Amino acid sequence: MRSVVAAAALFMLAACASGPPPPDWQMNARSAMERYLDAYFGGEVRIEAQELQRVRAEIARTGRPELLARAELLRCAAQVASLDFDECPAYQALEPDAAAPERAYADYLSARIAPANVALLPEPQRALAATAGAGPGDAAALLKIEDPLSRLVAAGVLLRGARAHPAVFGVAIDTASAQGWRRPLMAWLKLALQRAEQAGDSADAQRLRRRIALVEGGGTAPK
Repeated sequence: MRSVVAAAALFMLAACASGPPPPDWQMNARSAMERYLDAYFGGEVRIEAQELQRVRAEIARTGRPELLARAELLRCAAQVASLDFDECPAYQALEPDAAAPERAYADYLSARIAPANVALLPEPQRALAATAGAGPGDAAALLKIEDPLSRLVAAGVLLRGARAHPAVFGVAIDTASAQGWRRPLMAWLKLALQRAEQAGDSADAQRLRRRIALVEGGGTAPK
């Protein structure tokens, strides 16, 4: 949950501790975003929808679409981390009011950022975004990203851009597993299983099926 809180703070403009108390809408939006991300990664669909609506309602009180665009981008990032790729239509509708860093981040999530805009990205994303081509070095670069959410998003971007070396799968799976993030873990495990089956690696496929069964069963003892 710590990395989710950090991401929400980044996107929801958390006030400096030495400054005046933040307005209610800001605190409410940040808290709702934290709960949304926690529910999204946990696969709790009902809670996820409720908290997302709270985020949108709180930000709407400001009449500032650029802030809502920022929140929608965080939602898009969570989807990329979970291999749920789309064009983020909710953000696209707000993009005319988005600032340059938000537009660069949206391009990054789509794996099509221009080299000239890499400097606009948050620091953890810059190194991988500035390189081209798939290789084992990408996995090592991922491990240098300390924040688990940023690391998992970066892995999703690599996959979306056809740059996911097999070692990237291991990093993504281990990251999601360590955080207990059920949705992205299942997405990466299932894709890894598909690749193992295609490669004819029956031992790895069986191992992955056991992990998937454990996550799907929620701790129920196998029969």
